[in-house]
Amino acid sequence: MTIKNLDKKIKAYALKNAIHYEGKANPGAVLSALFNEGLDKSEVKEIMPKINEVIKEISKLSLDKQEREFEKLKEIVSEREHREGLPELPDVPKSGVIMRFAPAPSGALHVGHAVSNVISSLYVKKYGGKFYVRIEDTNPEKTDINAYNSLVEDCDWLFGNVHEYIIQSDRMDIYYGYAVSLIEKSKAYVCTCSQEEFKKFAESKKDCPCRKKDVKANIKDWEKMLNKKGFKEGEAVLRFKSDMKHPNPAMRDFPLARINLTEHPRQGKKYRVWPLMNLAVPVDDIEYGMTHIIRGKDHMDNAKRQEMFYQVFDKKFPWTFFMGRIKFSDMKLGKRHIKASIEAGEFSGWDDEKLPTISSLRKRNFNPEAFAKFSEQRGLTDVDKVMSSKDFFQIIEKFTKELSKTEE
Repeated sequence: MTIKNLDKKIKAYALKNAIHYEGKANPGAVLSALFNEGLDKSEVKEIMPKINEVIKEISKLSLDKQEREFEKLKEIVSEREHREGLPELPDVPKSGVIMRFAPAPSGALHVGHAVSNVISSLYVKKYGGKFYVRIEDTNPEKTDINAYNSLVEDCDWLFGNVHEYIIQSDRMDIYYGYAVSLIEKSKAYVCTCSQEEFKKFAESKKDCPCRKKDVKANIKDWEKMLNKKGFKEGEAVLRFKSDMKHPNPAMRDFPLARINLTEHPRQGKKYRVWPLMNLAVPVDDIEYGMTHIIRGKDHMDNAKRQEMFYQVFDKKFPWTFFMGRIKFSDMKLGKRHIKASIEAGEFSGWDDEKLPTISSLRKRNFNPEAFAKFSEQRGLTDVDKVMSSKDFFQIIEKFTKELSKTEE
């Protein structure tokens, strides 16, 4: 480890955080403080058990005892007081950072979106630049026409610095253009194997027959995908030509676009070929010049696929950090679950005050800056945290009260 007096600093930062939050320290906040001290990201896995062990020990102490213990160590961290907050990002351009939040319009935003994505907005406020909200609506059957307006209302309230709203289904011609470019570069092909057939090829690390087609044949088949008289739904997909012997099976010639004849709530039946995440996302990230991306750990494989995409077009891949999730022990956040509960009459709508949605929080007069403070206190961490909704909302309510006092 590169930090002097590391054990003492872990304890000092843990005590300081615990005192501020009524005796309960957050490991993410301690880690964030250590990043400011010079901790390298590669050291996180080694240091987290130490942080958790220290927090476990100090949590047994009363608040008075924590304060007395901190008095013995406060000199270690006091000189760093002004550096508390978000850890620095690497490779920040003079013009600032370009970052994004990319929700799907399948329902209203909820608390989980707030705690995971406010941090990107905060970094744009910290460094300057542009913060985009990209509405990813290229999956027709999972798109709710009522969600578009609510997403804008929620994001305007939550972030306060959205530079532009991007709607992917309005950019279909751009995705099609990149698809053709990939085919012309021999980095994509139209595959007519069934899912079962392709799965067998991938598992045995063998090329499927479609992989051998030349550019001309693939362009012709791409046009057949687009043509109403061509391929039918399920008969063809566009695949990225990666490596069928790649050690990670998820990287082997992954799909980029498919035929989906479901009527789109916004576009109707204008399009029949819809891009998948690993076509639309890297196209937009390239086109809008993303410099830094903070996303969930569940997107690690997608990030690797998208980096391959960048390499084809000789573009520098954005700096990427994979955030740990906050898992609520007593609160279900899934949009499908909430939607089903509303349809069953358990709630009056997405803004029902008993729901953990952003529209509900607005209605209940929470301050959006409270979520920003929570996110800043948590910092950058790839560690998952389990907490109850009661503990979470106690913190948010406390921040809201503090903010209301400063505004008086």
